[in-house]
Amino acid sequence: MLGLSIVVVFLFLAALYESWAVPFAVLLATPFGFLGALLALKAGGIDFNVYGQIGLVTLVGLSAKNAILIVEFAKLNYEKGMPIFESAVEAAKLRLRPILMTSFAFILGVVPLMIASGAGAASKQSVGTAVFGGMIAATLLTTLAVPAFYVLIQGLAERFGSGPPTARTSAPIKPAVATGTSA
Repeated sequence: MLGLSIVVVFLFLAALYESWAVPFAVLLATPFGFLGALLALKAGGIDFNVYGQIGLVTLVGLSAKNAILIVEFAKLNYEKGMPIFESAVEAAKLRLRPILMTSFAFILGVVPLMIASGAGAASKQSVGTAVFGGMIAATLLTTLAVPAFYVLIQGLAERFGSGPPTARTSAPIKPAVATGTSA
């Protein structure tokens, strides 16, 4: 289940970026979320069960979201002619606040799951704890690591691939010219 979710996310990212290399920079952020989730479950004394696995699948998307915010801006800066390293650093600076705001809003949103009581509390606590710990780790670590991953992956893609990307500019649309005679 987890492997399939990573493959699906990779394929969507490959279609989004029209590249097989750039999605790796995004998906390299997911292990940070997994590490945080597993550490949080262990610290909470909660077994890693199917609900913890559901939390991990959720973290694939949430970790990728944070990385996409950085990689998208780095890619745009790079296509405009900025060097790889500077484009990654600038993207990380620009997107830090939105990443922190959305991530901490989500983290605080799963706190009720972590402290659930009553019927089904164990399953809610398992999902909530996994997502809470995973998002904290992913938020803190991906903001530092994703720019480095982008520089590494983009550099390797250029070295072994087709070269630097070119900025896409669309040609202006020409108005249709009516042909015919008017009487």
